[in-house]
Amino acid sequence: MIINTANLTSIFTNYKDSFKTAFERAETDWDRIATMIPSSTEISLYAWLGQFPKLREWLGSRVIKNMVANDYSLTNKDFEATIAVKRTKILDDTFGVFSPLFAEMGFSAKLHPDELVFTELAAGATNLCYDGQPFFNASHPTVVDEVASTASNYDVTGGGNLWALMDTKRPLKPLIWQKRQEYNFQTFQDPRDQSVFMNNEYVYGVDGRSVAGYGLWQMAYGSLNTLNGTNVDNYIETMMALKSDEGKPLGIKPDLLVCGPSNWAEARDLMELSRLSNGASNPHFQMMKVLVSPQMT
Repeated sequence: MIINTANLTSIFTNYKDSFKTAFERAETDWDRIATMIPSSTEISLYAWLGQFPKLREWLGSRVIKNMVANDYSLTNKDFEATIAVKRTKILDDTFGVFSPLFAEMGFSAKLHPDELVFTELAAGATNLCYDGQPFFNASHPTVVDEVASTASNYDVTGGGNLWALMDTKRPLKPLIWQKRQEYNFQTFQDPRDQSVFMNNEYVYGVDGRSVAGYGLWQMAYGSLNTLNGTNVDNYIETMMALKSDEGKPLGIKPDLLVCGPSNWAEARDLMELSRLSNGASNPHFQMMKVLVSPQMT
């Protein structure tokens, strides 16, 4: 193939189409547990986290609730993936063999938020959320009816692998995916470009800017204990008993069980089999959906 602007543009279009098709077809899971929040700056501050606006009967004047500020913020990170195609591959008309590789790049770019969000979830017992405590923690500070106390959304008993119950039906989900820049596919193919001149290759790549973080810890309960019906029932009861500052129930109702491959069989048997091993009816059958993430062990 003759290397000229028209042919190089055609090759870029071919690679971009492979990237775009795979990107659009890939199915993600991050949006089941995280809310996408657009970002317009390097750092976004979530001072409003921790607020649960609850309605009250309107008697007399409105009661204005002052927002309790916190300093929880998320700093966007840069991500990239780059592939170099040797100039000789184009001269020899073998550039087409790279199309599946660019399709895989598109697939990976679409699933990148999954990797960020579920990796953050897996680190929930270590990384801090808006109240200064780890997202999964036994001593989250709370105030109910002006009485200070603590609440737990973490069970370390057993020392197994992490699994979690989540309420994912609210506008703000348990985690946050903060998006600063879309995943953008581009190339450097000008003969005057350094990579072309020095390395005899054309460079194609994708980049984006985003970060994952935590929303409201009240909407998730993490456990290292055995994944069984008794523990699930106990955690559901704990989550449903949580109250707002005014002493009203928050209305938390977990609907999703998230686990890693090591707990997948137990999650399946608990939530997706209508009968127990002894033949009796399974009281947890279809109680909640199951989501398995490879980022969680």
